[in-house]
This record gives sequence, C-alpha cells and structure tokens, in this order.
Amino acid sequence: MNYWGIDDGYHDIKGQWHGADPETHAAILAAMGTGGETFPPDPPVRVIRQGIPLPFTAEVTAEDGRTAVVARGSTALPLGYHTARVLGANGKAERELRLIIAPSACHYREGLRAWGIAAQVYSLRSTGSWGIGDLADLRTLAQWTKQHGGDYLLLSPLGANAPCLPQEPSPYYASSRLFKNLLYLRIEAIPGASELEGLQDAMAFARGDSEASRLIDRDRVFTSKRNALERLFEAFAGDPEFDAYRQGAGATLERYAIGCALADRHGQSWYDWPAEFRHPDAPAVREFAASERSAVAFHAWVQWRIDQQLAASGRMLMHDLPVGFNSGGADGWFFQDVLAKGMSVGAPPDELAPGGQDWGLPPFVPYKLQAAGYEPFIQTIRQSLRHAWGLRIDHVMGLFRLFWCPQGRGARYGAYVRYPAEDLLGILALESQRAGAIVVGEDLGTVEAGVRETLARNRVLSYKLAVFEDQRPERYPELAMAALTTHDLATIAGVWTGQDEADQRAHGLEPYSAGAEEMRTKLSRVSGQEPGSDTDEVILALHQALARAPSALLCATYEDLTGSTDRPNLPGTTRERPNWSILQKTPVDALDESPLASAVAARLQRS
Repeated sequence: MNYWGIDDGYHDIKGQWHGADPETHAAILAAMGTGGETFPPDPPVRVIRQGIPLPFTAEVTAEDGRTAVVARGSTALPLGYHTARVLGANGKAERELRLIIAPSACHYREGLRAWGIAAQVYSLRSTGSWGIGDLADLRTLAQWTKQHGGDYLLLSPLGANAPCLPQEPSPYYASSRLFKNLLYLRIEAIPGASELEGLQDAMAFARGDSEASRLIDRDRVFTSKRNALERLFEAFAGDPEFDAYRQGAGATLERYAIGCALADRHGQSWYDWPAEFRHPDAPAVREFAASERSAVAFHAWVQWRIDQQLAASGRMLMHDLPVGFNSGGADGWFFQDVLAKGMSVGAPPDELAPGGQDWGLPPFVPYKLQAAGYEPFIQTIRQSLRHAWGLRIDHVMGLFRLFWCPQGRGARYGAYVRYPAEDLLGILALESQRAGAIVVGEDLGTVEAGVRETLARNRVLSYKLAVFEDQRPERYPELAMAALTTHDLATIAGVWTGQDEADQRAHGLEPYSAGAEEMRTKLSRVSGQEPGSDTDEVILALHQALARAPSALLCATYEDLTGSTDRPNLPGTTRERPNWSILQKTPVDALDESPLASAVAARLQRS
C-alpha cells in the first residue's frame, strides 16, 4: 500500500493473492487528483474518541459556541463537532482544525432482544395505493408489526430519484441518499388532496394494469403523483411548520431543491446540463435559484411532506444505506469535488461473478473527504438516521476499503483503496448516539481479518443469514442481526418449491441449480423438515429455529411472512427480469387475514 491508500493487491475468497495492475494503480492516482505528490496533504480534521487525551493545546470553540483554551492531555471535551485552533509554544495559533469528539461506540442496549420485518416499501400494495407501495402502507405495516410484538421495520432504501422520466427502479442506485423519493408519498394524506378534481382518475392511471400484472410502472406513477403534487403546491398558502423544516434542514435541502429544479429544466444528469450550471457554487446556479424561487420551494415542500409521512410511522424504521449513488444525480452534483472521476465501486472476481462486479457507483477520494471535514459522510449518516430506530449499512466493509474499477476496463482490473475507518466509525458512533439508533453492518462475502472485531468494538452489529451460515442459529453472536434470507436471494417458498428456478428460466436465464440445491439442503437442516414437506410448515420451522439465536435482532422478510415465491432482485440482471418492480401477492392491508403471517410473528417472540 502506498501513502494514498492504494493496496498492492488482495487475497480472493480462496486465499489466492492478486497483485494490482500497474495501469490501474496509475489510473487511480490520476482519478484522485494527486498531482504527482508523494504524500497527501495534512487533513484539516481530527476525530478523537471521548476519553482519549487531546494531542495538542488548542483554543476550542465548541459546538454550542463556547470558547476555551484546552490543554494537551485533556479528556474533558464534550461530544460533538468543534473548531480547534492549535496553539504553538508561543501561544499563537498555528493551524485550524475541525475537531470531532466521538463516543467509544454506537448506540446499543445490553440485553437487547428485538425482532422486525424487512420490507421492500415499493412492493407494499394496498387498496389505497397508486400502483406502488407508499408511506401510508408502511404505516399500516408498522402498526401490524407492533400489534404482533415486533419492534422495527428494515426498509429498502428510500433515496430520491431525479424528478423526471425515466424513473430508476433500483433503490440502490438513487440520485440522492440524503433525500427521499416522491413516489412513496400517499397523495390523499396531504392536506387539501380531497379537494383535487380527478384524483380517482389519477390513481387509476397510476395503477394501470398493476393489479393484474403485479408489476410497477414507475413512470406512470411518477407522472400522476407529480401532477397531483404540483396542483397541491399551487394551492399551498404556507405553513410555519414548513418554514421551520426548511430552515432546520438549511443549505443541504436548499442545494438539493435547486438541483431538482435544474433537473426539471435540463434533464436528470447534471453532466448534460449547460456548463454554467454544472457546479453548485457557480454564479449561474445562484441566479437560477433566485429567479426560480417557486420551483425550488416546490421540491423543498415535497421533502417536507415525505418527512411528515415518515414520522407518522412511529419510531420503528431501520433505514438501509446503499454503498453509493448515481454519479449524474443530485449527490453526484454537489459532492463532485470529493469524488474520483472515471472510477466506480465494485467487487473483485469470484466464483459467482468470474468477471468481477462493477456497480457503477462513484467513490469518495479519501483525502478529499478529509479535506471536506467529512461533511458529505456526516450529512449522509445524519439524514439516514432521521426518524430511525436503526440503520443497516450495505457493504459495511466499504468503511475500511472499496474496490475501485477504472471505467471502461472492467472489474478484473480493479484495486482496493483504503479509507480512514476509525474516523468514519467514530462519526457513525456520534450520529448513532445522538439519534438513539442501532447500527447493523452488512458484512456478507469476503471480509478482511480484524474487520468484524473492529465493528463489534464499535457496537456495529454483524449480519447473519442462515442460508450462508454453517453453524446453527443457537451459535450466532449476540451482536448480530439474524435472518434467513435477504432481498438478493430466493425466498424460502421460492427455493423450497423450485419456483425461483422456474421463474429464472421463464425469463431466459439459466439458474445456478447447484446453489439452489445447496440452499434447500441448508434450509432442511436448519428447519428439521424433510424435502417435500409443506412449504408453510418449513417457513414456520425456520423462524422457530431463528428465534433460538442469542442475537440482539431477528428479522423476517415480508416475502417469507406471506409465503411469496417472488424474490425482489436477481443480482447481475437488469433487462432479463423485473427487478425491484414486483408488487406483493398479499396486500399489506390484508395481513390480518393471513394465518401464516401471524404464525411467523408468534414464532419470533422471545422472552
């Protein structure tokens, strides 16, 4: 590894060493913008855990505005984001730092025993939704879960798409991780909606043939909801709560709203905008915001309405933080100065993906992230924890290192780049403690030695899937979320009945049959059920076995709760099948009529 954090190579899942390609190494240095320098610049930020002695004497302006000289070796600084002017021997300030004092670990309660349901929000259809699951459906599921003794809902990411067509189906490739998708709004829950003419016609158009096909047409839904929202905003006379929300969200919301208004005018990718608008700090952007105040206010108002409806679900939501975002979207626009140009994040080759994986997501440049005082990371974590019971971090290993792929060369020629994990974990701990929210790290796949131990010290829970584990649930660790499957795998009913393989063949795909058979064998062993046993009995037996895990959190998927054979996503496919677009067979407002759902909930109860 060099001073810029580029690894010399990596060990694959079989332990074989792969050296980094020299061309890749040079391309990464160029993408970082190192300018040929040997060493990165000294970062203008320090993250120190509470109780660790301050390594310098400094005049510190605390987050609350109070200023005092703090001597080297002091441990008395409060948690938070402070400004430190480091003093030399002569008592004069030598440099200024952002000083972040972080707790030792994330929020966690010893002896925690909780269970919840993982749900793809878009799939939660009901009699009142517009062809896509929405936040009213989420509230219904939250109430059902609470009534049956559950504690939380693990949600698919709710990140915002660009406010124009076409709409992106994948929740892991959003325009923004900071703000939410207007498709999830329940229009009728917005004040004044009952007075809109043609509301039922708009709902009918949005639904299209989704009731019969069970497929979401996001473009139809977007067209209907956007039209209704614009009419509601036209009639909006103002509200002090909206003013307070907008003021509290500050520059982050305003910048996002301006970007949305620009996307309305010039298209969803900022790369295609006129040159004068391609940077958020450009004079032309300020002039545009001043001349298009109503358009900017509309997008801020939409986020306020989403925020209100999210809050109505109660504090039961565990949000899912994707690895990244669409580089041409909102986050890519206003974080462009800290992103590596010409690089995307992925994974090295393995048995399931011999060519490796390129996820098309732009990585942050580590030293530029530090130069920004970690502000992009702080904003992302803080927004993800709003109204949250917890947070699941997808590919949590990315806090330690990410596999950078030079665009155009493929993942075979990627290399790992290191990140300041201790700093990022400290910030995560600070935001988690302030929000009172549990943190789970999705640590599936190849994980470096020591990473899980470091996460455990920081009270970031591991993620245990029965279909991947060789040990029985009774032997899972306490600091973990225990589940059977996840959104990227076949459902229990799908694999047990063979329907998942049949569905893949129906879409012209050749299923990985050996993996399906291995999964069936694993489910049979965990459940104690013989092959050919009744599917509902297998589902119940598996959740009964899961409940024997000592892990702090248990999680059942909505698909398994209802015996669905439809998996949300088949990794590696984009055009072959409708990923992220299948509505549930069992509507969320019909869960009370499902004996299987109630029985699964009963199995997950623990004393």
